[in-house]
Amino acid sequence: MYEKFICPVCGYPLLMENSSLKCGKGHCFDISSSGYVNLLNKGGKKGHGDDKKMVRARRDFLSRGYYEHLKEALKKAVGGVICKNAAILDSGCGEGYYTSGFEALLKENGGGEIYGIDVSKEALKPAAKLCGNVSFAVASAYCLPFEKETFDIIISVFAPLAADEFHRTLKCGGFFITAIPLEKHLYGLKKAVYENPYLNKPENTDLKGFKLINGIEIKKELTLKNAEDIKNLFMMTPYYYKTSAEDQKKLEKLNELITESEFLIIVYKKI
Repeated sequence: MYEKFICPVCGYPLLMENSSLKCGKGHCFDISSSGYVNLLNKGGKKGHGDDKKMVRARRDFLSRGYYEHLKEALKKAVGGVICKNAAILDSGCGEGYYTSGFEALLKENGGGEIYGIDVSKEALKPAAKLCGNVSFAVASAYCLPFEKETFDIIISVFAPLAADEFHRTLKCGGFFITAIPLEKHLYGLKKAVYENPYLNKPENTDLKGFKLINGIEIKKELTLKNAEDIKNLFMMTPYYYKTSAEDQKKLEKLNELITESEFLIIVYKKI
């Protein structure tokens, strides 16, 4: 584990020494007791990424199985392009819900390596507990701590799209797989909160340096049957921090919510 990381300071390979990763120039990065290494460039801002509250809400919601259909569809998409002994990166892996599916897929496929990066330390703590054979690091997708042409597959689910870095670190002919929300995703939730709900804007699927191989629509109506699940769903979306306290209170009165879940899984090939 951890063999593919490079030093974020000088770019030299990192080697395991006791419970740390060290490069030839003497830079040292300790592996935390939770099981991840912090490779964000030193001097960066504190408090990166999702906080404890958002991480807990997303973990609790996902653990209830509401997005299991998306997890299985992503696993199938990755399985359709996987090679023997594949090297996989889950960029913006969060607390490892989808990563655990890719980890299981590698095992079913006979082995390989999987890495997960996220800017949130709080997210990587539960991720490392959930996925015992994944190498996790606090790192930015826009400055990946890997050499060029490292991975066979890179996956990014509702995470920053760092196309240049994904292209750099993918092997020639490698695959990039992403999931984005469709226009009516969570429209029922928006109707419960906003006086004038709106559709999501269509996203541009053209990606420089990549050829679009496949687009898979995943649609399922969700029924949330308690206030806690409704609140957790809302808290794990960008809407939570952009919504007035008055509108947020509307959800507190609900004990059931029916809403759409609509995703597009896109498979690209590096060209």
